[in-house]
Amino acid sequence: MGKPSSLEDYKQITSFQTLRKTLLQAQFSAELERPLAYWALPGDRRLPLAFLGRTLQDLLQTSFEELAATPGIGQKKISSLMKLLSRVTKRKVPADSQAYGSLVSERKLSAVRSVRSPREFDPQDVSEADWEQWRDTVRRHGIGTEKLGRLAPSLQWLPTVIWHMPLSTYLDYSIAEMRQLKTHGEKRVRVILEVFHAVHEALSQAPIKSHLTPRLFPKFVTPLELWVAAALEMPDGLSHHSVRELLAVPITDQIQIDCGQTIARLAEGRLGLHGVPQSVRIQSKRMGVTRARVYQLLGECQQVMAVRWPEGRLLLTCLRQKLETLLAAPEGLKLLCAVTELYFPDDEEMLRRKLEKLDEKKE
Repeated sequence: MGKPSSLEDYKQITSFQTLRKTLLQAQFSAELERPLAYWALPGDRRLPLAFLGRTLQDLLQTSFEELAATPGIGQKKISSLMKLLSRVTKRKVPADSQAYGSLVSERKLSAVRSVRSPREFDPQDVSEADWEQWRDTVRRHGIGTEKLGRLAPSLQWLPTVIWHMPLSTYLDYSIAEMRQLKTHGEKRVRVILEVFHAVHEALSQAPIKSHLTPRLFPKFVTPLELWVAAALEMPDGLSHHSVRELLAVPITDQIQIDCGQTIARLAEGRLGLHGVPQSVRIQSKRMGVTRARVYQLLGECQQVMAVRWPEGRLLLTCLRQKLETLLAAPEGLKLLCAVTELYFPDDEEMLRRKLEKLDEKKE
């Protein structure tokens, strides 16, 4: 190798030699057959395109002088090469390969388990290496059957057609391949990446060899299920205040996260959370739309609960049936029925809504 011609050249040569010594250690042997592009991010600039298709093994066996002499490769491209090689070293593989999924990316991505907007998640920070790591977490924990809509931070940014799509749908695709799928534009890919990232963040530290196993569901569900379990044991029924504060309000808050403020306010009005319950006729006049449109908007509440908390239908039905057997009807029964009919309507209730929509069209 010739003598470095500048201080910058000397720094780059020294950096390359240090990185090569590190990456040739046994703990990185599994990474050597991967192409350099595996560690590139969509937001990276001045990538050394001539090197992206070459494996780490090939690059590390090439002298710095030869790399620097590659056509189209200057100091800035060499600096980018050093950046990518350095990125690999921060992904040390533990001795127990089962623990690979517990590694956290060197880029401190924001946790999205309680995100209200996907703007806090940047898909430009996701490399193919990150994506493989997140998919590995899903595989290791056997949760490929979980639905995207169940785990998404908000359903507002997730197309309705993939709410019930299982995570396993995307386990065999790279990010590049996923972007080539029909109807999978940047918006859809972004949310899918965000869901997998949230799952990885929640489960990456969970031990696999344990008699316990984590359960994934939206955060609002746990308090509701604990409340229903306690309510089923109460001999005297429920107060209106309890049903309002511990059931109706939390579910409606989730509706605002998933459907937006307009539908949440409609739901509040129907349940009478801030006054007298409003009829669809009154709500349609206030909004300046038809009653059929109001029913359509309220129908989204049912769709949300069907993917967010499908167990809610059975639990609330059991609770309502239990309260209806009491000699003195509890004061919270009326609101409980209203919540159940709005968010988990049975076949009879859904038929009634359809007939009312038809009557609206005839008028």
